[in-house]
Amino acid sequence: MTDSPDANDPQAPEGSDNLSGAGAAMLGAPIPPDEAPVFVTASSTAEEWVAPGGETNDPSSPEAEPTFTASPTPGAPGSARRRRSRAAWSSRFSLLLVAALVGGLAGHYAAPSASSVLTVNASTQPPGAALLPGGVSIPKLVQRALPTIVSIAVRGAGGEDQGTGMIITGNGLVVTNNHVIANAVQSGTITVTRSGSTKALPATLVGTNPIDDVALIRINNVRGLPTVTFGSSNALQVGDAVVAIGNALGLAAGTPTVTQGIVSALGRTVTAGTSTSTETLTNMIQTDAAINPGNSGGPLIDSAGDVIGMNTAVAGTLASGETSQNIGFAIPAATILSLLPQLKAGQSVVNHGAFIGVEIESNNPQLAQQYGFPVSTGAVVISVIAGTGAAAAGVRQGDVIVAINSTSIQNAQDVTQVISALRPGEVIALHVIRGTKHLTLHVTLGRQPKS
Repeated sequence: MTDSPDANDPQAPEGSDNLSGAGAAMLGAPIPPDEAPVFVTASSTAEEWVAPGGETNDPSSPEAEPTFTASPTPGAPGSARRRRSRAAWSSRFSLLLVAALVGGLAGHYAAPSASSVLTVNASTQPPGAALLPGGVSIPKLVQRALPTIVSIAVRGAGGEDQGTGMIITGNGLVVTNNHVIANAVQSGTITVTRSGSTKALPATLVGTNPIDDVALIRINNVRGLPTVTFGSSNALQVGDAVVAIGNALGLAAGTPTVTQGIVSALGRTVTAGTSTSTETLTNMIQTDAAINPGNSGGPLIDSAGDVIGMNTAVAGTLASGETSQNIGFAIPAATILSLLPQLKAGQSVVNHGAFIGVEIESNNPQLAQQYGFPVSTGAVVISVIAGTGAAAAGVRQGDVIVAINSTSIQNAQDVTQVISALRPGEVIALHVIRGTKHLTLHVTLGRQPKS
């Protein structure tokens, strides 16, 4: 059953153009030792599982460059195999609840007697709201966020997929994970369903970035939509409270699932990809808030209701066969904001597979003070992978990368963008700060390891 079009409904389409769209699912893989990148499962759905203010731009007039709202203050706060989905969960997934009899069954039927009448007490008081530390009401946070969240469904030659997206402009731009819409890059269709609705709206692919797993789509012929507010992910601390929202398992479009947790770790490096290619995501937020297939592209919000990350992946199975527990990953809001102008311009990124061989985290004033770095920008080397170009060139843990060749490096994202444009075998000048020394190390780039 679908909603009938309403002229007063801002989501009602003003046209009926069909659009191109896509999606791919990422499923589990073993997690190696702590020194190696984390093995993860990205959280779009696949049947192979047994996973504040809007703008009023008129779509008929030239569109102004959108302004992406960011909160000035924070709230109180790797390798997965991605397999093409064969079918969407919707219309193919059902929950079977089996009730078990408790206690014995009498051998005969007995008519009720006066002594068998049961009197119970019942209250009409509504249940209490779940709270985050500090007394913040989770229902209130969710009510604020839901109008800005959409469920995404994709049909393409590679199969069908579902995920989640966040509305960032009133005229329908939606940010999500690249792996959610991957099937639509060549051909296919994308539709979105706003929270609280059953009406699927057509959407168009605008820009893709498979390296950072971020993509931008546009809902056709809409205006005046509510939009998310981005928070300060650079100010996050381990232990900050968070809430994850998304179309978990694709159970019912327009009715997102909500889970709660904390920031478990920062600066994680996660590698995810298909059987033929991989992408390494750096500076990821780790959380114990449950993230499941279908959550991909949904918001990770802080206690102010601001988006501080985009749910992307969940850890899979250990090499020993044991299942990991409560380890999910989100792309920081700061990374997403840095990519939006490029995506808005319709640019797509091509990864040539070059690899330095380091795990990095964005530097910030807190890290600089904690470890005595003389700068508060750049990318901090968390670990160096043995046998790589970085190890051979003498890169060390604790080095702060401040430039690559002639390009200044402000954060971990800058490193990823520079290296993604290069090819294996190229030699780069890696400018680092080590203690009080400024060093230039010449690194021969290797090839991105396969999952």
